[in-house]
Amino acid sequence: MKIPISKPYFDDEEEKIIIKPLQSGWVVQGPFVKEFEEKFSAYTKIPYAVASSNCTTALHLGLIALGIKRGDKVIVPSFTYVASANAIEYVGATPIFCDIDLRSFNLDIQKLEDIVVNNNDIKAIMPVHLFGLCANMPKIMELAKEYKLKVIEDCACGFDSWIGTKHGGSFGDCGCFSFHPRKAISTGEGGMLVTGIQTLAEKVRCLRDHGASKSDLERHLQEGGSLLPNFNILGYNYRLTDMQGALGVTQMNKAQKIMQARRKIAQWYNEALADFPLLLLPQTPENFKHSYQSYVVLFSPSYEGLTLEMIAKYNKKRNIFMQKLESLGISTRQGTHAVHTLKYYCDKYYFKEDDYLTSLAADRLSISLPLYPQMSESEFDYLINSFKKVFG
Repeated sequence: MKIPISKPYFDDEEEKIIIKPLQSGWVVQGPFVKEFEEKFSAYTKIPYAVASSNCTTALHLGLIALGIKRGDKVIVPSFTYVASANAIEYVGATPIFCDIDLRSFNLDIQKLEDIVVNNNDIKAIMPVHLFGLCANMPKIMELAKEYKLKVIEDCACGFDSWIGTKHGGSFGDCGCFSFHPRKAISTGEGGMLVTGIQTLAEKVRCLRDHGASKSDLERHLQEGGSLLPNFNILGYNYRLTDMQGALGVTQMNKAQKIMQARRKIAQWYNEALADFPLLLLPQTPENFKHSYQSYVVLFSPSYEGLTLEMIAKYNKKRNIFMQKLESLGISTRQGTHAVHTLKYYCDKYYFKEDDYLTSLAADRLSISLPLYPQMSESEFDYLINSFKKVFG
């Protein structure tokens, strides 16, 4: 049996709707993108949603729209996908890495506070809602308010992630989502910036479309559309196609069904793996709602007291465990990487591996397990029996 790490949930609805832009001839950003934005805004309860070509471009546009520029410093967790830090680099700002809490894989609030208090030139914080669990946004927003910092939430993994009644992305100035095939909602590639600030949304709409004062759709629907709009600012071609927008519409129509299935499988894991040695399972704080974009465990005897030597020891064991699962047809991945260990950032900022020890531990010891809404009970049983076989 072959068990992939993930796969998008597409059915006949996607097959039917993808033909419509082809039939209409409107394949660039158009009516389906607009409908997708409206549905996403309604689901997340965030007033404004602006689609983009992917989450990285959404982060880039958000940073520009918030005025983050060359020479500024932006705090970002070291344990995240490289795109988070890259977006900061794109605007010429400097990423200031912060270590994480291994229990949540998100920003360590005490370490974040230490950075903010001891640096007068921090301009923004980019918390990441990793694997579908929101960072501690109430605490982060307290710090941001006290020190007058902008907050751009990296919600790449955070669709249907909540703290109380507030969706991830609704706490800071803006939040940015991904629709990559490994995400809960997928349009192949694609992103979305959400915000409660109307002027920010308007600026991002302009920036994503070369800086145009009016979109093609707006021109098409109004008289005088044969004339090109004005271009008052330098913009980018970060638009989403209407074919992707059409997929987004169908994905939003079945979002609740998809998310219920993902959480059901996560619960299967919670019950089946509760007594497995060396597997520390995802934790969800009270009043938080995890969306399980990925089900990520830590291959470690403990969260505490990890040294470089221990990390190296259990990293070897983790890698053997993952290789044995792969030989049985089961795909796994490390959770993500510690960005400060990647060559570009090492070379530019002279980092050492143990500069952010907890992020290093997460990099070397995390395992993302297969999770997709279509997973059957027989597939899951095979997966767990394979775990038992490998563990002996």
